[in-house]
Amino acid sequence: MRIFRRHPAIKAKLIVGLGNPGKEYEGTRHNVGYMAVDALAKRHHIFVKARRNRARVGEGTIGDERVILAKPLTFVNLSGEAVSGLIRRYRLNLEDVIVICDDVNLPVGRLRIRASGSAGGHKGLKSIILSLGTQDFVRIRIGIGAPDRGMVDYVLSRFTREERPIIKQAVNRAADAVEAILTSGIEQAMNEFNAPPAAPQT
Repeated sequence: MRIFRRHPAIKAKLIVGLGNPGKEYEGTRHNVGYMAVDALAKRHHIFVKARRNRARVGEGTIGDERVILAKPLTFVNLSGEAVSGLIRRYRLNLEDVIVICDDVNLPVGRLRIRASGSAGGHKGLKSIILSLGTQDFVRIRIGIGAPDRGMVDYVLSRFTREERPIIKQAVNRAADAVEAILTSGIEQAMNEFNAPPAAPQT
């Protein structure tokens, strides 16, 4: 059963990048969602500094859309606490939510956009699904490659020198994908960004 109702008074998109707070986690595989939100914030001059509902948030516009950029401070596994709190605070509809996260089931740098779906083993997505009571929210997954060691150690590791230009391109493409969803809709964005990316420029 869904725990949220429609509230037509506020029109905004909530764009959430998943990650772990703290300098020790900067640049790790699990934090590519944070990186994508940072890329959007830089492009559109949005300061993601305010603390709201266990997240760092910034409000601004992308094109003609009002947006709320958010980086949960709950650590990845409890992301749902921050996301559900922000939805309540801003009185948003579930179709206004876009979540960006890592995915070990995709090659490094590959994107996959879906309008809904299961957590696919991602504990952050699982937390959000449990908190919202639905799988029906847009998610952009950024591939970080399959683990070559224990899962926890792997997702908390940093990218290799060879992977860094690939993931930099992927983070920028994820930001492009958010912009495309806002301007052209989810179907067109899936058609454009679910294909394999071109090789990064060196």
